[in-house]
Amino acid sequence: MVLCFEDACRLEDVPMAEQNALTLLNRLLHEIEEGSLAFDDIPLIFFRPRNVEQFKHFTKLLKPEHYRLICGFNFPVFNSENGEAYMAHLEALNREIGEVVYAMPILEDQRIAFKETRLEELLAVRAILDRYHDLVLNIRVGGTDFSSYFSVRRGINYTIYDIMTVTDCLKDILNLFARNNDYTVSGAVWEYFRASKEMRFQELPDFDFQESLIKRQPIVNDAVDGLMRELILDKANGFVGKTIIHPSHLNFVNAMFAVTREEFEDATQILNTSGGVIKSSTANKMNEIEPHRNWAQKLIYRAQAYGVIENQTDYLNLIGSY
Repeated sequence: MVLCFEDACRLEDVPMAEQNALTLLNRLLHEIEEGSLAFDDIPLIFFRPRNVEQFKHFTKLLKPEHYRLICGFNFPVFNSENGEAYMAHLEALNREIGEVVYAMPILEDQRIAFKETRLEELLAVRAILDRYHDLVLNIRVGGTDFSSYFSVRRGINYTIYDIMTVTDCLKDILNLFARNNDYTVSGAVWEYFRASKEMRFQELPDFDFQESLIKRQPIVNDAVDGLMRELILDKANGFVGKTIIHPSHLNFVNAMFAVTREEFEDATQILNTSGGVIKSSTANKMNEIEPHRNWAQKLIYRAQAYGVIENQTDYLNLIGSY
């Protein structure tokens, strides 16, 4: 759960938002001490500061016991100019409090969006993050910000991959940060939601789930189908996870990133074989050990996070369980 001091908060409201955040943390600590709330039931809490200055100011307001509840900080518009300041302060904070508090830098700067400055900027950002690699839990991408630089917004019937200028940015981010599983990069926000109790599946339809989405056959509604369609393409391109802006997205994202048994068995077979090419356990594909090894390792990581399901039909079982 990310509590935002940036885009979701007007500048004049930041002091009040900071006090709200402190009140929340104190309340959680009190409830834990009273035994009315279990520590394990608290979500992983992140704060998204407005800028480096507000990040430093807010951390001065925090008490050491607050960090027991804080998993990390999201750093908006992370770039070559502010990145070192963000990460250096975070590292110093970790030393001071004796806790591990992580970074989630958000790549959404216009120097990444624009082709003539992109490679130089991404290489500079990569150099910063490499110096603090162990503190980088996840790299996020700003699909909405990238779109705004080109005065476009994807409609409900399009994915972020249909916006060519934005796709161009995402390709280069994945190329620089997702190679060899160096970093986990999560997918762009899906802006649309339409939530109702009727979204639960009463009877599970019998069809090829992914094929129906790609062919744009209706499943739930246009907002949810668009989200799931984009999730399929996120996975295909190497993104893991997705920033969400509405609770109704949560089950869909968590379900769609679950690993099927066939994928899991392929990955396990690849990682347990020294080399060469072998037939998959389902006898429907080749598993070429060295070229597929990075994929297999990444898939095992994803299985540990999201679980393993029997097949695509179980996506619907997971989605319909909320």
